[in-house]
Formats: sequence, structure tokens, C-alpha cells
Amino acid sequence: MHIQGVIDKAVAEVGQMLLGKEPQIRLALCCLFARGHLLLEDLPGMGKTTLSHALADVLGLSWKRVQFTSDLLPADILGVSVYNRDDASFSFHPGPVFTQLLLADEINRTTPRTQSALLEAMAEGQVTVEGETRPLPEPFFVIATQNPIHQSGTYPLPESQLDRFLMRLELGYPHPQAEREMFQRNAAEVQSLTQVVSPEQLTAIREAVANVHASDNLLDYLQRLLAYTRQSPEFEVGLSPRGGLALLDSARTWAVMHDRGHVVPEDLQMVLPAVAGHRLVPSGDYAGDGAALVDLMLRNVDVIRN
Repeated sequence: MHIQGVIDKAVAEVGQMLLGKEPQIRLALCCLFARGHLLLEDLPGMGKTTLSHALADVLGLSWKRVQFTSDLLPADILGVSVYNRDDASFSFHPGPVFTQLLLADEINRTTPRTQSALLEAMAEGQVTVEGETRPLPEPFFVIATQNPIHQSGTYPLPESQLDRFLMRLELGYPHPQAEREMFQRNAAEVQSLTQVVSPEQLTAIREAVANVHASDNLLDYLQRLLAYTRQSPEFEVGLSPRGGLALLDSARTWAVMHDRGHVVPEDLQMVLPAVAGHRLVPSGDYAGDGAALVDLMLRNVDVIRN
């Protein structure tokens, strides 16, 4: 199987619905192939829901959406047991989490109690309801969207929950040329997307990631990046070991997507903003945000040790 050809087909197919966003589409696919979960943070109407639905169609995954609101309860996501009067027994009615791709829309509009209901599902691929553990379908992929925290009615995700997301992406405003194309085409031209990645191909891509080689020099570079976040005064908290593993897994996946059996520094640099940006906290004396901290890392940590 020519993996890069399969990826290019998937990117082109999703790109019919989400114009001019190829880098974000590739990173979203990288997140899925790396067995991670994706957080999309942007203003309303930027295409977050469109991206998740298009990915489900192109990959042939079952898809469900939960609109998070302030009165949503954990049982609304996980499911609930209902008493059957006819045979005097309880039967479990699974919630929307029992799907392959779950869109958790506006996750920061609901309470921390309901947000945490997704934690076990995201980390373990299973949920426990009323003392019984039930496995989730494979693959299981969460795309959560959130509005910027300065908007009213939002509950910011705590750092521990942000860390459960392998990547965070922003779609941003479209390029003027892509926006013009969107205005000019008729609604009838936007047909339903075709599945271009089979379940067997998806499994093969995921399994190929484990065989990608990371050299000692590459791991030295990774460790210097991690050490910089832990020692530099601009960082309140450095990247954790789980953050380091997330970087390495994403870089390996990026290498597989480009038909390489080894990781190069450019792979790490390509995934670093999406993987590390939401995990980094600036110190009180530093005015920048996570993206600015990532820029500091890339500028000040050399690929080759001096």
C-alpha cells in the first residue's frame, strides 16, 4: 500500500468541503492515525463541524454529535439503564459516545462534571456506567470544539483535561481565494463525500507507526526541547513525559504519512505547535501565549547540539 497516495486522496476529498485548509486537514488525519483525540478551538462558523463530518465520511467511520450545554448531564453522553416493566429488568440504552467518531461540540459550554465524563472514554476506550465497564468501538476518536474562553458562558477546560487531547488546532479565516470559490459554487455542487480509506488501510497505517525508527540524535533533539520548557523562565510548567510521548508519536505518524520509515527533525517541528501549544503555560512575567512559547522553543533549541 502506498500510504502517501492514500493520504493525498483523503486530504483532497475532505478539501472539497473545507476549502484552503490542507495543513489543518493533514494534522487532523495525523492525530487520528496516532490514536489521539483532537481539540478545535475557534470562533463559531469557521468549519469545525464540517471538518469532523467530512473526516467521518472519508474514513468510513460512524459519526455522532453531542451539543454541549450548561444543563447536559453525564448520562446524556454515556447512556442510562431503563427499567423494563414487562420482564422486571433493567436494559442499558447506550449514549452517543458509543460511536467511532464523536463530535463534542462546544465542550467548554458545559460544566466540569459533564466534561469529565469523556475522560475515561478518551483515555481508556471504554466507559463505566453503574459499575459495569463497556468497551467503545474501534477506532474511537473524539473531536471536541470549543469557543475562545473570552466568550460568555464558557467553562475553561482544566490543564489535566487539555492534556488528554493529542492536538489542538485553529482553522482560522479562509484565504480570500478559497472564500471566493466558496461563494461562487452552488449548494448542489457540494455532493456527499466518498470513502477513500478502508478499515484495513486505516489499521495498516496505525500499525505502521509503531515500526518507525527514531534515531539517538532525534531523541536527543526531543529531550532538549523538553528540557528547554522545564528550565526556561518563560514557562510556568514544562512539558510532561506524556507530552514528550505525544510529540514522538505524532512525529512518527507524520513520517508514515510521507512514506518514511524514520523520523527527521522536520517531523517534530511540523507537529510541535499542534501538540505542545495547549500544554504550555506561560509564566506570570511572560506576555506571550502557547503559540509564542512554541516559537521560542523552535528558535532557541538547535537541531544539532552545539
